Amino acid sequence: MNKLFFRILVLLMSLSLIGIILVQVFWFNSSFKNNEEQFKYHVTQVIGNVADKLEQQEEYSFYDKYNRIKDSTGKIPKKEDLLEVLYVQRNTKTNKTIVYSNTLSSEDYDIDGTLFNKKFSSERFKNFSSKRVTEVYNNNNGIDNNSLGQSIIPDLRIEKSGSLDILNKVQQQIQYKDIASLTPIEGRITKDKLHKLLKKELEEYGVKTKFEYGIYSSGVPTKIKSDGFHYDKEATYNIPIYTDNEGNSRYELSVTFPNKKKFLLSELLSITILSIVFTLIIIVAYTSALNQLLRQKHISEIKTDFINNMTHEFKTPIATINLALDAIRNPKIIEDKDKVFRYLQMIRDENKRMHAQVENVLRISKLEKRELDITKEPTVVHDIIDDAIEHVNLILEDRKGTVVRHYNAARTTSLINEVHFTNVLVNILENAIKYSPGTPEIEIFTENVKDMILIKVRDHGLGMSKIAQKRVFEKFYREHTGDLHNVKGHGLGLAYVKRIVEDHNGQVYVESEKGKGSTFIIKIPLIN
Repeated sequence: MNKLFFRILVLLMSLSLIGIILVQVFWFNSSFKNNEEQFKYHVTQVIGNVADKLEQQEEYSFYDKYNRIKDSTGKIPKKEDLLEVLYVQRNTKTNKTIVYSNTLSSEDYDIDGTLFNKKFSSERFKNFSSKRVTEVYNNNNGIDNNSLGQSIIPDLRIEKSGSLDILNKVQQQIQYKDIASLTPIEGRITKDKLHKLLKKELEEYGVKTKFEYGIYSSGVPTKIKSDGFHYDKEATYNIPIYTDNEGNSRYELSVTFPNKKKFLLSELLSITILSIVFTLIIIVAYTSALNQLLRQKHISEIKTDFINNMTHEFKTPIATINLALDAIRNPKIIEDKDKVFRYLQMIRDENKRMHAQVENVLRISKLEKRELDITKEPTVVHDIIDDAIEHVNLILEDRKGTVVRHYNAARTTSLINEVHFTNVLVNILENAIKYSPGTPEIEIFTENVKDMILIKVRDHGLGMSKIAQKRVFEKFYREHTGDLHNVKGHGLGLAYVKRIVEDHNGQVYVESEKGKGSTFIIKIPLIN
């Protein structure tokens, strides 16, 4: 049930994390697309405004030149009536008659089109004006179409006259576009002027990124373009400019943004960074929680393994002690002093064995609490090795094993805590004996490497896997070999070894191959 709950919990956490990441990705894509659409809208507005302003500026320039030429001629314009409109309204009940007339006139200042463009000479420039007269006749039954214009005095006369600005503007606009269409693009706009106009409009719309521009004439590039202009379908926007009187244009303005994506991303940068930071925090929290769950699960398994091993370690000595005590109580045995001493020695040995196991556990506990006294003195390393071999000699003789020494180190004095460092070597030697299924054959090497001494303990036993080599110095860790208790121990010895060696400012590591044995290497500094 616990395993099922654990798996469901991990699955739910994983799905939640994936969901959060997918939501973040979806939000980012949506925001980027929205920014891209907004960017496109703003750029379209900008180039539309630029196109309008280019035409307006050119048109105003034309009008200004036309007015200056007109004012400088000093000529009295030739006036010509073009059209007269007459309108009569009579009320039969009141005999009231209203007569309205509108006379359209033109004024010719004799300005030739060649003053604007040599190719343009077929048209004259004129101004248009109108004279509007309204006459009211009361109680005049004799007013008719035949009598209009005769010397009949109206009861009310209203006269208005003035220039027809609308007609003048239309006429001038038509003439300006006809003249401008004959001018090459280089004579209508400069690169500097176009650049300033584009820059100003883009800044007003908040598009503050690098841009390049170019003008095409019927699809062919013109000289009006920026130095870095390069057409990019994804980042280029186009609009016709300088349309003629028929609404057609042979010129097209293209504006491209080389850093478009970078600019769009920069607008999302702050919120994206926050999103990434929070997502990373969630991932770290998730990873930490998952790691803790896995660690707790692993610790639970290790605790069970440890209890099983410790139970097994104590079960055999207790059983041996009980058997020895029962034997001593036997009347036949108690009279035999040799047998009694033999059984007492067995009880003593088994008691020492249990005591050693308890000391090992307590030693690790004290190490973690920093309660062990690790005072060091100058000591000859070879003497410590010899002492450790003497400690395991009885076990080695019982297994008919051998230890071969290869003392190649010339300098052997280090700052060492004799008791703890002896325990380190004893632990390694005991492991070498335990994990040798046949007759233990152990070799010990020493050598100097710079200001260090290396101690190598090699066996020809079971060896260990790559995974076990990485974890062999962890507390409680033991590599399983099928039967959990086929080799006695509870995974504390090598954790103690690592801690003591590190307290001596040294290093310990293992080289091993499955089925070919292991070599434990200790490296500690020498006294200079």
